[in-house]
Amino acid sequence: MREYNFDGLVGPTHNYAGLSPGNLASQSHVGEASHPREAALQGLEKMRFVSSLGVGQAVLPPQPRPSLRALRTLGFTGSDEEVITRAAREAEHLLRLTSSASAMWTANAATVAPSADTADGRVHLTPANLSQMFHRALEADTTHAVLKAIFADERHFAVHAPLPQGSHFADEGAANHTRLSTPGHPGVHLLAWGRSAWQEVQGPKRFPARQTLEASQALARLHQLDPKAVLFPQQHPDGIDAGAFHTDVLAVGNERFLMLHELAFVDHTGLLQVLREKLGPDFRAVVASSAELPPRDAVKAYPFNSQVLTLPDGTMAIVAPLESRDTPAARGFLERVVAEDTPVKAVHYLDVRQSMNNGGGPACLRQRVWLTDEERRAIRADVFYTPALHDSLAAWVRRHYRDVLRAKDLQDPQLARETMTALDELTRILQIGSVYDFQR
Repeated sequence: MREYNFDGLVGPTHNYAGLSPGNLASQSHVGEASHPREAALQGLEKMRFVSSLGVGQAVLPPQPRPSLRALRTLGFTGSDEEVITRAAREAEHLLRLTSSASAMWTANAATVAPSADTADGRVHLTPANLSQMFHRALEADTTHAVLKAIFADERHFAVHAPLPQGSHFADEGAANHTRLSTPGHPGVHLLAWGRSAWQEVQGPKRFPARQTLEASQALARLHQLDPKAVLFPQQHPDGIDAGAFHTDVLAVGNERFLMLHELAFVDHTGLLQVLREKLGPDFRAVVASSAELPPRDAVKAYPFNSQVLTLPDGTMAIVAPLESRDTPAARGFLERVVAEDTPVKAVHYLDVRQSMNNGGGPACLRQRVWLTDEERRAIRADVFYTPALHDSLAAWVRRHYRDVLRAKDLQDPQLARETMTALDELTRILQIGSVYDFQR
């Protein structure tokens, strides 16, 4: 298998509306002007860099925003322009919610299990229902349509419907999923959770826990994973209250390596012992204590929301945000990871500040999909990164994206029209067919 990082293209309505309680970056930048064109080009530059390392890279499209379908469901009627004008006048907060470009963080798009781990030998993908937050729950249906279009060959892929909406089965996707493996041992899946719908557990006091244990268990069943190869660690309540709303804010793993903060999971020491038993002596883990890396610095700088990538020579590299370089405690921890006996031999710092201002680092921007060569050939859509595709997408962004977007601009009906025109063209570039409501 080879890992492919499916990055989400930042959408034309990228803005700072502060919609996510518990996401400290989102809250601290609320109301600021955003730069959608710069954000999308920063994302493309990250894709270029990852590809240049010899790592598999692909792309997922944005979603149409504002969601006119959602606004109509909420009672706003008339033409597209009339719906937006009325929503802006009568319920401006609903217009902000339905205009979120949060689908750019494709770590939340789905949970994926490779064919090597599933009972039927197919790649399994389940779009996240994201039911904890209204503006994110709007993504599930379109994500399902996009994944069905890309992973269309049912001989190789099983694309499930999202889990039922509602608080019992709240699913946040791969942001709470880590797959680890070592030579000669089956892959181990960590499906983390922050609360339980049925069991009494200690939860966070300040911010909401988004993923349920019951959702994580359902994903393991849907993906036909061996129960002996699945662990369900609980996110540490103090970590969530510190701003680690998803697991990938305080932990990231790749193959035989895991780096984590001591507040990533409840009883992280016991979890590591189980992983050593399951994965053998090749498994390596590095833990940051709160003394070494204060939680506020971990959340501010996002060193754990990095991409840990296996390079063609078998070594690993970390792709971290510039904020990790500029925060001494975060930089010191990453330098320790490289200096110790780990597979990681280099750290690269990239500028994704437009995303970071809303609480999304390099790891948030990508969905990891493991594919064999045969599975890769079964995908007909033109979504795999090449220099030619990069040039096409960069030109597309420059044609269609605004340089600056302010809160009041979301009330402009022309913005929705610009977005639909852009996305209609994008589906032709990526050869994914009509996946959007407005195309049908």
